[in-house]
Amino acid sequence: MERSIVYIALFAALIVVLGLLPKFSLLSGVPITAQSLGVMLAGAVLGAKRGALAVLLFLALVAIGLPFLAGGRGGIGVFATPSVGFLIGWPVAAFVTGAIVERWSLGNLFVRATVASIIGGIMVMYAFGIPGMAIMLEKDLVTATGFALPFIPGDIVKAVIAGAVVLGLQRMRPGVLLSTRTSAD
Repeated sequence: MERSIVYIALFAALIVVLGLLPKFSLLSGVPITAQSLGVMLAGAVLGAKRGALAVLLFLALVAIGLPFLAGGRGGIGVFATPSVGFLIGWPVAAFVTGAIVERWSLGNLFVRATVASIIGGIMVMYAFGIPGMAIMLEKDLVTATGFALPFIPGDIVKAVIAGAVVLGLQRMRPGVLLSTRTSAD
């Protein structure tokens, strides 16, 4: 239990650190950041429940005003921007990513973590992000989807990086991945 709390806090901090990398905003107003890589890694390394909890902790800190989103944004107001759907989708994305890594036993770990990151960290995240962007920008779903398309190549690169990091962690420290353990600590 205590170890899980430490890992949850550690991955919330990782998402914060990934927000320190410079952001770049597209026409939609949604920034390109490395923080979605942190969401993918939280699920793939910690598993579904712990990964989602790490992201929820991060979002709670943002909501109370800490400037942890890319560009130093924070506060409840960030949940009234075009990014709101993505932010709401982050814990679900981490959960789905972790659930796939936990349950899918076919193929090597790199492939499993990469595919899980694509499904959870991209497809699920966009399922929340695009409607949120459409609502906040008062656009239809087709237009909002068009705004989201430029993000996909970078997100695929992040998913591959997540797969490589997960495989590297497993090779360097066998048993470190909570998502691949058969019993909880």
